Formats: sequence, C-alpha cells, structure tokens
Amino acid sequence: MTTSSDITQTLALEYVRLATGFGDVLDAVAPEQWAAPSPCDGWTARDVVGHVIETQRDFLARHDVDLGESPSLDDPAAAWRAHRTVVGDRLTDPAVGAKPFDGHFGPTTVGETLLRFYGFDMVAHRWDVASAAGRDLRFTDAELEMMETAAAGFGPALYGDGVCKSGVEVPADADRQTRVLAMLGRSA
Repeated sequence: MTTSSDITQTLALEYVRLATGFGDVLDAVAPEQWAAPSPCDGWTARDVVGHVIETQRDFLARHDVDLGESPSLDDPAAAWRAHRTVVGDRLTDPAVGAKPFDGHFGPTTVGETLLRFYGFDMVAHRWDVASAAGRDLRFTDAELEMMETAAAGFGPALYGDGVCKSGVEVPADADRQTRVLAMLGRSA
C-alpha cells in the first residue's frame, strides 16, 4: 500500500534529482559566462536562472508555500543551490505536494504540477544555460521522453505567452534531441 509519506518522499526525491541536474550545469558556468546570451530571446544565462527560480517561487507562493527571501542572483549557481534546498525541504511536508487545485489542464496537485511543468522547465532550461556557456549538453533518453510527453500534453499552450516560441524546422534526418529542441523553438 502506498502511503502519503511514500508519495511525499518520491516527490521530494524527483524534484531534487531534476533540480540537481540543472544545478550541475550551473556549477560549470564561468563567472564571465553569466552575461552571455541564451537561446531564449533577450535573456542571458543569468536571466534563465532567475526565470526558473522566480517562476517556481511564484507558483509555490500562489499555493501558500513560503520560501522565504529570494536568493540573490549575484552568483546564479549559489542562488540555485539555496532555492533547490528550500523547495526540497518544503516538499517533505505531505500537505505541500498533495495540495489540490484546479490547474490550467484541470484538477491536479502542487506536487504534480511542480514535477510536470516546472520539472520540464528545469530540463529544457538546462540546455539553454549550457548553450549560453558554449557547452554541448546531451539529454538522456528518459529526459527526451519526458519533454516529448510534456510537450504533447501541453498542446497549443506550449506556445503560449512566456512558455516556448513556435517550433523551428529541422532536416528530416535530425536526431531526436534536435527534433525535441526544435519543437521547443530552439535551434540545436
């Protein structure tokens, strides 16, 4: 029998896993690379990190989850580590992840949305930061599957204001990662 404690632990572990993958990329960015333009129009690598932190903070605040003061982006990797720790700690409370609400796609929970949408965001933006820093980042098959599934589930909302720009064309023989990135409006 699955208990709420099991669900809470699974949720917290999955969030930390995704957040750690994002953080690993941030930890490899040199200080001078934070001002480099990212594949997200008008955003630097630092802006991408700020976006990921602020969208998660805003989402959780709308559901009465207090994360305390927002970390400074003077050191984006350190800011992310602080944010990841606080969110991971809050997710150990079963009342946080299991809290129901009516989302964009119908009834859901805070935890489900945090993993499905914001998890997708952490994986996609990991590539954006790596690209801004001049690094080649390859997704795992599981990550590609997660992004394909999430994008299909988002439907036209994927291209809504503030999500992804319209998909770009790629050659018919493009590899899976290139096709997924193209679907998200990015050129590999």
